[in-house]
Amino acid sequence: MNKQLLKYMATRPQTYAPSTEKFWDDEYISAQMLKAHLNPDADGATRSHAFVEKSARWIAGLADNSRLLDLGCGPGIYATIFAEYGFAVTGIDFSARSIAYAKKQNPTIDYFYQNYLDLEYVGEFDIITLIYCDFAVLPPESQQNLLQRIYRALKPGGKFIFDVFSPVKYAETVEQTTIEYMESGYWRPEPYICIKRDLQYTAESVYLEQYLVLTEDKLACYNLWNMAFTQSELEPMLGAAGFATLQFYDDISGSPYTELSETICVVAEKL
Repeated sequence: MNKQLLKYMATRPQTYAPSTEKFWDDEYISAQMLKAHLNPDADGATRSHAFVEKSARWIAGLADNSRLLDLGCGPGIYATIFAEYGFAVTGIDFSARSIAYAKKQNPTIDYFYQNYLDLEYVGEFDIITLIYCDFAVLPPESQQNLLQRIYRALKPGGKFIFDVFSPVKYAETVEQTTIEYMESGYWRPEPYICIKRDLQYTAESVYLEQYLVLTEDKLACYNLWNMAFTQSELEPMLGAAGFATLQFYDDISGSPYTELSETICVVAEKL
């Protein structure tokens, strides 16, 4: 285990190298993540509920009483509000715990425990959402695959609404390593040491938060990847998937586009 830890610390993983352990469906971590989702004032797993309300209201104004697919729906915070606005909502998430919670809270919404990279819908939805910069956690080949599947799942005239981080988000980011000891915390119920490494791959605009979690008898590595995009980078990607009409905003509540925000929101329409 010591050799493996030394190896981690001495090397930089290849971009989008996977974690060594389950993250979304880990029995303990998923419970902590659900708590973060449900915290109304925090921007951790879900943005603050005040922003969610504002965002959902704006999205609801883009179509009336339509079929909506919420990808990465988590415990159904957005999906519930969309349903209140009159949408027929389907939610998909890869956390069994979050989907179980969502189904219990609102059984009238169609929730599915599924990897959204396996979407097989054809021409069924008026709106598809992917919220809180989830798109960029995927490696580039999966990003393009997902765009093609989303395009196929939309009806003609349907809209794909999503957000990503912009380079502004990482303008002052520095590579660093921090070490923390916890008697119990987010990663484990028992005592552990967490070594967090913040790494930048500037040529690819890729950023890594790597968490090395060391307990008495085990070492786990969690690689949480992200990527920054500009408008000029998003346009050809979406065009290659078939989207022709694109609108850009500063965030997913519809703030006018300025190029100064940490996020970019895109409304991409299928012809």
